[in-house]
Amino acid sequence: MTAACIGLGARFLFFGRGLLTEWGLESTTGALILLRRMSLMYLGLALVFFIARTAGPSDIRSAMCLIMGGIAVLLAGLGLYEFLARRASAGIFRSAIAEAVLGAAFVWVWWTG
Repeated sequence: MTAACIGLGARFLFFGRGLLTEWGLESTTGALILLRRMSLMYLGLALVFFIARTAGPSDIRSAMCLIMGGIAVLLAGLGLYEFLARRASAGIFRSAIAEAVLGAAFVWVWWTG
């Protein structure tokens, strides 16, 4: 989980322009600011997961896994919705697939306890 969040955070922080181009979106200053801000959220989550990596099963760990899994799956669904609404290009599927896999991984961690 830590590596996935670091990867997403770094991609949004350092390669935001390419990501927007991949999604078929205009690379405006506002969009790049939002991506950089979102990258810090992913990097913060990576730190949380790194610090909590050895935590045993608990209610808090279960809640974090289910919430993050749900958010990741919703992000994947939103990517598909934006593609179907013709606001994003097919390049958004790479991100949607990564988000779906990340969501499934969180649910798997929760399920296996």
